[in-house]
Order: sequence, then C-alpha cells, then structure tokens
Amino acid sequence: MNGNGDSFGGVCSGKWYRIRIEGALSSQKPGSASIDPIGGQRRDKMNYLASYTSPPRNLPCGDLLGNRDDYHKICVPLYNASMEGDWKAAQDIFDKHQHLDLVGFGISQNYDTALHIAASTKRTEYGKQFVNNLLSKMTNQQLQLQNMHHNTALCLAAESGNVEIAKILIQKNKALLEIPGNQGMMPLHMASIHGNDIVRYLFHNSRQMTGDLWTDQNRSQVLQNCVEVDMFDIALTIVTERPELALNGNVLQVLARKTNAFELNHTPPFYRRAIHRYPAEELTDATRLLRIVWSNILKLPIDTIDDILRGPADVIKGPSDIIITKDGKKKPKHSSRVLFIAAERGNTKFLVELIREYPDLVWKTDDNNQSIFHVAVSHRHVDIYCLLYELGSMQNMITSLQDVEGNNMLHLAGKRSKTNRPHETSALGLQVQHDMLWFMEVEANISPFHHETKNNNGQTPYELFMLEHKELFSAHEKSIKETANQCLVVAAVIATIGFTAAFTLPGGYNQDNGIPIFRRNQVFIIFSIFNALSLSSSSISILIFLSIHIKRQHDFLQSVHRKLMTGIAGLLFSVASMLFCFCTCFFIYYQDKLVWVPIFITLSILMSMLSYGMYQMDITAEFFQQAFGSRSHFSMQRKHRLYYQNPRF
Repeated sequence: MNGNGDSFGGVCSGKWYRIRIEGALSSQKPGSASIDPIGGQRRDKMNYLASYTSPPRNLPCGDLLGNRDDYHKICVPLYNASMEGDWKAAQDIFDKHQHLDLVGFGISQNYDTALHIAASTKRTEYGKQFVNNLLSKMTNQQLQLQNMHHNTALCLAAESGNVEIAKILIQKNKALLEIPGNQGMMPLHMASIHGNDIVRYLFHNSRQMTGDLWTDQNRSQVLQNCVEVDMFDIALTIVTERPELALNGNVLQVLARKTNAFELNHTPPFYRRAIHRYPAEELTDATRLLRIVWSNILKLPIDTIDDILRGPADVIKGPSDIIITKDGKKKPKHSSRVLFIAAERGNTKFLVELIREYPDLVWKTDDNNQSIFHVAVSHRHVDIYCLLYELGSMQNMITSLQDVEGNNMLHLAGKRSKTNRPHETSALGLQVQHDMLWFMEVEANISPFHHETKNNNGQTPYELFMLEHKELFSAHEKSIKETANQCLVVAAVIATIGFTAAFTLPGGYNQDNGIPIFRRNQVFIIFSIFNALSLSSSSISILIFLSIHIKRQHDFLQSVHRKLMTGIAGLLFSVASMLFCFCTCFFIYYQDKLVWVPIFITLSILMSMLSYGMYQMDITAEFFQQAFGSRSHFSMQRKHRLYYQNPRF
C-alpha cells in the first residue's frame, strides 16, 4: 500500500500484489437510478461527480520514482522510447535491467507505465508494433494497472482515439472495458467526449453498456456526448434500447443547438420535386433521434413536459438574474429554454418536429415574454418567422404580444440584428437593406394599430428603427456616395473613350469624300455597334450615379440600392463593350494574315474578365440579389412545413 491507501502492482520488495477492483460509480445498483426529468445538463454532471465514490487505485510500482538517479537513467529513456514507439531502445532498457519487471513500474510522476505512454500516442504504425511487443511481456493483472488518475492504458487509448491499440488491448484482456477511469468514467465514456471513431468499436464491444458497473446516469452521459459529437447512429441505438435515458431533457437541449444536423447533404432528385409540390421527407439521423426522444417525453405529464422545455433555473449571481413578476414575486431566470435555444440558432426543423406533436408550443414565451417568432425576428431567421403564416388568424394574437419592455414584434424588427451572419450581410449596405426589408415585412404582417404603439421608452417602431440605425445609416450613405463617385469617374472615362473612338475610326477616312475606309467591312460594323453601346450605357450610368446624390432620406432607404446596382450593371456592360471594340480593331488590322494575333489578344482579354468573375462575382451577385430579389426573400420561404399531407411513394 502507498500513503494514499492505494495498492501497488509490480515487483516491489520481491512480492506481487494481486488487485481486485471493487466499488462502482455510485452506491445504487445498475438500473435502479431514477431519471430527473427537470434536471439540466450542468446539474446532471455535477450530481454525477458528487455521487461518485472513488475506488482504490491499482497503481504500478513506484520504487523508481523515489530515486532520482534511477528515474533519469531508467524512467526517462523508457518514457521517450514509449512515446516514439522505438522498441529497440525499449528492449535494450529491459535487457539491461532484467532483475526488474519494468513493465509493471510507473515511469512518470503520474505513475504511467510504458504501456500507458504508448497507448496515449497517435503513432499508429510504430505504436501498434510497440504495444504488441510490450504485451508479450505483461500479464493480465499488469494490463489492469492504473495511473494516479485511475486511468488504465485502454482509457488513454480511448481518449486519444487510437482504435488499433484499443483492439490489441481488448483482445488481450476484455476486462479492461469494465474498469472505470478518471472520475469513474468507463473507456467508452471517455471516448464519447472526444467523438473519435473508437466510440463505435468500444460501444459494440462493451455489451452496449450492460455491464455491472454501468448505471443509467453514466449511460445518459454517453448518450449526451454522442449527440454532442454528431454520432447520431450510436445515439439512435442507445435511445431505441433505453428510451428512459433521454427523459431528462439534456438530449433535447443538445439537439436544439444542432441546426446543421437536421439539414440533408443533398437535394431530392428533380423528378420528385417536379411531380410533388411537397415531396416525401428525407430524414436525417438527428431527425429520427429527435422523434424518438420527443415521442417518449410526450408520454410524461404536461407539467413535467413544461419543466423539461423550460430547462434548469439559472444560478443567481445578482439582481439581474432575478425576475420580478407583476404581483411582486421573485423567480429565477431560465435561459436554457429548449424552444428558444432552437429559435436563436435558427433550428427550424427542430421546432417543426416539436410543434407538430404539441401545437400549443407556439404560445410559449420566455423570460422576456417573447414567443419563438419574436426571437426569430430579433435574430433574423426567415424560416422560423414564416411558420407564423401557417397559423391563420392566430398569428394576429402572437404579433401583437408585447415583451417586458413594451416592445411588439415591429419594435424588434426595428432593432439591429442580434445575430451577425456574414454570409447574409457581408457589406455595410447589405446590413441596412436587410434590416429595412425585415421592418417592411413585419410591418405588412402586423395590425396597423400596432404601427404607432409606443414601448416603455415612449418610442414607436419607426422611431426605434431610425434611432438604432442612425450611425449605420450615416456610414452607409457616405459609403454609397463614395462608391457612386468612383463609378462616376470610371463611367466618364469610358464615355470619353467611346466618343473619341467614334471620330478616330480604325483605318481612317477616304481623303476624297470623308467616308470611313472600312465602312463595308462586317467587323467594322460590329465595332461601330459596340462602340455605340459602350457610349450609351456609360452615359446612362453617369446619369444614375448623379441621381444618387440628390436622393431624399426616405428614397435613399427604399431605392438607392437598386439605382446603384443598375448603374454598376450599365458600367460593367460598357466596359465589356469597350473591350469588345478593342478586340475588333485587331481583327480589322490583321484580317488578311497573322490572324493568330487578334485571337491571342481576344483570349487574353477574356481571361482577365473570367478572373474578375471568379473573384468578384459572389459579392456582386449578393448585391444584385439584395437589390432586386429582396422582395421575394420571404415569399420563397413560405412553404407549408407545419401542416400538410406528406405524400409517400
């Protein structure tokens, strides 16, 4: 025994101590743990650690660690050889100290054996050979040795995700799967935290968590971890066999944050989309998991379901964490409400699945007395907001709902977005346009009576919109005018070039009658047409850019983007026409011979235009979409998601 009451294994004082690992993760028997449907994710973890009673550690012999000379001459070289997978160097150390059974000795201050070190590395090729050679020198009892943190070699292999080494260890001693490590976590539990491929191997070799040391509490933790790391196939298997593990709401909270997990990686074939307006749903593993979890939660009493959806109460750290009700009562905040987590993340499919089976969820409000649709407006999630259109006349009662600050839905649309999504608003101008579009959409959908409703600060929605966007609007107006000025200069230069080219034609004029020499040449006719197009389009662009400077503020918000994009489109067309004119000149000059010269020049110009398209087309297309296609932004999302008959074929 050491000073801590832990047992040593190895050749210490000429005696081998056989170790029995006793104790469990808690005093309760497997299967007897009750599931708290109200408890939250953090609370379950704290209860799990608090209820765990640490069993005696099965430590290796630590005699070498107390002698600094032996430590530097034996432990350090063996540690380095184990890390590098250098069996030749390790074998030399074993041969030199044959009187010691070094495989059972701790070689680090953490009491790691050579096997612990080798199992924790990710050198698969050398590590596998090293571990195979090392196991040939070890007994099953030595395989079960633990370090100071209770971890066996399999625990460290599980943490590092080393599947090959884990397979070797389990083939040698399958009992390693049932020996808990740090904080009482099984190897499978440790692997599930990091989400490595080793999770699947350990799960299928752990009798699917049916051992004597497994409890519902740590099974639930493994389930939650698998959902966290997107291993939904394993989570589906666990929930199918043990549905009671997901009744505490933790899995539901994790799924609420997994927006991308509910999206398909491919679109349905075109013929299915063409034949059926609402094609049969293709489900992801996350959706299947959610349906199983939600169907089991719905079997609980209504009050319990509401408690699960509400989540655990926040830890009270100050007055800001307390809500005072109208009757003067104090109650804690609940910032982990499942519905509103999903609404903030834009997890539309998650909300649809819950509302389909529990329609009354559309009336739920958070601590600020906001519905999921109010949250969707604040965070600018179009898909969730458009679910409101499927509620018929009920949407009027929801849109008129006021929060604790007296803001209705239009007030929230007037505020700056709470979610910064660069892929939607990658430029200053797009932010203003995007927020203006939201304000106009909500304004059209809410009763006119609420357009002039004032909040607790005495502000109408429009006043709040202008106040929130005052600085942004000023910066945007300055940016738009600077852009218009720069484009104006370029358009003027192109117009000057086009005007000059009309009187300095290729080939010149006939000195007798002043008629262009190449007037009957077809290429010359093409040159003249595109030169006229370049001059006219650049002139129109000049007029458009000039009109931007005399816009009123209201018009500036409404139409300046369309005017700017129209001017830029004309400018781009004039540049393309000018370049085309440039190319046709060379075809006129070299029409009899050396045709490769104008062809080479034309290809060079085309390459430069393609380069622009590759690097700038995305942002240009985004500006055009916001300017001309923004009105259809909401109508495109008005799909029947909540209530429709799903055809099957």
